[in-house]
Amino acid sequence: MEKVAVLGAGSWGTALAMVLHENGHDIRLWTNDSEHAKNMNQTHQNSAYLPDVSLPETLTAYHSLSEALAEVSAIVFVLPTKAIRSVCQQVRDVLKHKVTIIHGTKGIEPKTFKRVSELIAEEIPEHLYEDIVVLSGPSHAEEVSIKQPTTVTASSNSEQAAHHAQDLFINDRFRVYTNKDIIGVELGGSLKNIIALGAGISDGLGYGDNAKAALVTRGLAEIARLGTAMGADPLTFVGLTGMGDLIVTSTSKHSRNWRTGNMLAKGKSLDTILDEMGMVVEGVRTAEAAYHLAKKKGIEMPITSGIYHVLFKGASPREVVDQLMTRVRRTETDEIHSMLKQYYQA
Repeated sequence: MEKVAVLGAGSWGTALAMVLHENGHDIRLWTNDSEHAKNMNQTHQNSAYLPDVSLPETLTAYHSLSEALAEVSAIVFVLPTKAIRSVCQQVRDVLKHKVTIIHGTKGIEPKTFKRVSELIAEEIPEHLYEDIVVLSGPSHAEEVSIKQPTTVTASSNSEQAAHHAQDLFINDRFRVYTNKDIIGVELGGSLKNIIALGAGISDGLGYGDNAKAALVTRGLAEIARLGTAMGADPLTFVGLTGMGDLIVTSTSKHSRNWRTGNMLAKGKSLDTILDEMGMVVEGVRTAEAAYHLAKKKGIEMPITSGIYHVLFKGASPREVVDQLMTRVRRTETDEIHSMLKQYYQA
C-alpha cells in the first residue's frame, strides 16, 4: 500500500482516486474548496461532478494541501491546465520529500505552447520529484467511476517512473500500458480535444456520420503533423493516446468538447456554453495554443484553424465545415509518407 495524493476533485480526479483506492492505496483527494471537501466527506458523493456515483466511505477528501501531501510517495495532478502552475507553486512550498509526479491533464498553455509536464518541471524543483509521468488515453470519468473496462498509457522519460505509475493504477478493469514517447502521448491527448469540438459541430449541423468520419480522420493527420514536428513518434498517434482518445472524445455523450461543438453549431455563444457546462472545456484553450503554434512553425492545420475562428473570431460553424469539405484535392498517402520520412530523418 502507498500513500498517494490526487490533486483535483473534478470528475477525472475523483475517478482516478477511486481506482487507486480500489487497489488498496491510502488516497488523499485534494480540492481547493473547503465546502467541496466537507460535502464529499459527509455525503460520500461528488455531487458537482459525478452526481450518480457513490464514493467509498474510506476515501477522504482534503482541503489542506500540507495534510494531503504528508508522507505520500506519489502526487497525481488532475487539474485544468490553467491551474497547473499555481497549484505546483503551492506544492513546492509545502512538499518536504521526494515523490513520483503523475499528471492526467490534457492541454497546452496558450502563450508558451508548453505541455503540462513542462509546466510542472518549471514550477517544482527537481530535488522534489523522481520524474514526471503522463497518464492518458480514451477514458471517460463517468465510465471509470463505475468500473467499466478502460485502457490508458503511462509515459515518462524514466522507465522506472512509468512502471511505478503502472503498478499504482493497474487492475483487471483499468489496464495501463507504458510508452516512452511522452511528447506524443501529451500532444495526442491534448490536440484531440480540438477535433472533438469539430466533430460536435458537424453533428450539431446534422451532417451525419460520413462527414464526421472524414473530419476525425483528417484531424488525426493534423495531430500527427504537428506532433511529429514537435519531436513525437508518429506511431504514437495511431495508439491509445492518439486514435483511441480521438475516437472516444469525438463520439461520446460524455465528451465536454463534443457537447461544446454541438451547442456552438446550434447557435449558442461560447460564453453561454461554458457557463452552462460548469466544467473546464480544455479544447477551447488548446485550440488557441495549437493555432498559434502551427502558424509559428508553418504547419498546415486547416481543421484547427477553422475551429479557432469559430471559437475566437465569430466565424460561422456551417461555413467553416463547408470550407473544410471543399478544400483542394490532395493525395492522402503522400502526406503520411512525408510525416514518417520527416520523423525518421530527424
